[in-house]
Amino acid sequence: MEVILSVSSPPHIYGKDTTARYMRDVLIALLPAGILGIYHYGYKAFLVISIAVISAICAEYLFQKITGKNVTVHDNSAIITGVLVAFNLPVDVPYWLPVLGSIFAIIVVKQFFGGLGSNFVNPALAARAFLFASYPLHMTNWTFSPVPLFGADAVSGATYLAIIKDNPAFIPQISDYMALLFGKIGGCIGETSAVALAAGGLYLIARKVINWRIPVFYIGSFALFAFIFGRETFFSANILFEVLSGGLLLGAFFMATDYATSPISLNGKIIMGIGCGFLTVMIRFFGGYPEGVSYAILIMNLFVPLIDRYVRPPVFGTSRRFFSGKGNKT
Repeated sequence: MEVILSVSSPPHIYGKDTTARYMRDVLIALLPAGILGIYHYGYKAFLVISIAVISAICAEYLFQKITGKNVTVHDNSAIITGVLVAFNLPVDVPYWLPVLGSIFAIIVVKQFFGGLGSNFVNPALAARAFLFASYPLHMTNWTFSPVPLFGADAVSGATYLAIIKDNPAFIPQISDYMALLFGKIGGCIGETSAVALAAGGLYLIARKVINWRIPVFYIGSFALFAFIFGRETFFSANILFEVLSGGLLLGAFFMATDYATSPISLNGKIIMGIGCGFLTVMIRFFGGYPEGVSYAILIMNLFVPLIDRYVRPPVFGTSRRFFSGKGNKT
């Protein structure tokens, strides 16, 4: 009987980790922020998240069925994309907006380029940028006064980042910091609580789903550059307030760390984090838009192939000296 062998490059190492397992961990990590978002913003937040997730799953399933590709919705990646799309939306958007955002993220950004692992920018952030450019009024209709789950309609108003953008001399009070920490703020659904986002991010690091270098160097470099450039003068920014405000923690832990759109090498991840931190400060402090996380990550996504080209890990079984052409195999 003829034996057909499958030949591939070594090393041949079997692991139990799967895409579905990693995605489940990401969902678990997002759960605290999602629960607080629903608690503070009410049933509308639940509807927006549900609509975005269902739309993402349906978009991926139908596209793969129509194009004759293997259906991969079971890997949970579409669910993650839907959740992140919803987390980047204000709670009072019309319900067709998360549908459009999820379809754009799944089909245009992900499937058109080959599916999971082949997209060159983060799908959820690309969808946010598309929606913000197309429907700025809907995307900036912030809920300022969070309400109980079945409470009255909320009040719209400026976010903390918009306030400090217009008034750099703004001095936050203890109540402001508590609001940022535990979610009683206006903003996107997923920006509700710095504590919830940090807890989810630390869970992913502990589970080795993400590497600590990108979020640590992203947040650290952001804090450093924010302190250097300041809002009014050099060395004048309120670092803690800047770090806790907006989508910095959501972006650093859950979107800048996306496998497909972040560098492979450890040094490349450090470069990615520092680049995101620098660009976020430049956009927040000197651009016309109060937030800069989404565009900073998208810009750095475009530089990832260049980073991977020039910042490479050593070849398996060789030393760094050998890889650079100055030594022999180990």
